[in-house]
Amino acid sequence: MKIFLANDHAAIEIKDQVIKFLESLNMEVLNLGTDSSDSVHYPEYASLLAKEVAKTGERGILICGSGIGVSMVANKYQGVRAALCKSVEDVKLSRLHNNSNVLCLGSRSSTISEIRDMISCWLETEFEGGRHQTRVDMFSQLGTEVK
Repeated sequence: MKIFLANDHAAIEIKDQVIKFLESLNMEVLNLGTDSSDSVHYPEYASLLAKEVAKTGERGILICGSGIGVSMVANKYQGVRAALCKSVEDVKLSRLHNNSNVLCLGSRSSTISEIRDMISCWLETEFEGGRHQTRVDMFSQLGTEVK
C-alpha cells in the first residue's frame, strides 16, 4: 500500500518517526512534506497531498502542530475525506462511518506512541458501508474537483 505523507515545520521529528513506522509495516511512503524546521505554509503541503489522494485513490497522512489547519485545507478537495483525530476511537469511527482517506494528526497534541496506535487503527479498520455509504456519497462530490 502507498501512503502519501506531508507535514509542516512543526512536525519534522514526528514525521521522521512516522516514516520509519510505516516502512516497518512494509508501506511505500511518498514524502510530500518539508524536511526543514524553517517556517513553511502548511496549506501548500496539505494541498499537495490532498490532490495526490484525490487523483490516485491512495491514502494520506497530514501532520502539523495541531492537525487543524491541514484538515481544513485537505477537505477543500473533492474526493478527500480528511479526519482530524485525537484518539484511537476518533480514528476508528473516521474509517467505519466516514471512510476517511486522509488522517490528520497534531504533533503538539499527541505522542509518537499515540500516533503509532492511531495510524495502526486507521490502516486496519475497514469502512462499514451500508447506511454510512449514503452519507459519504452525499458529501463526496463537494469541494474543488481535482483534474
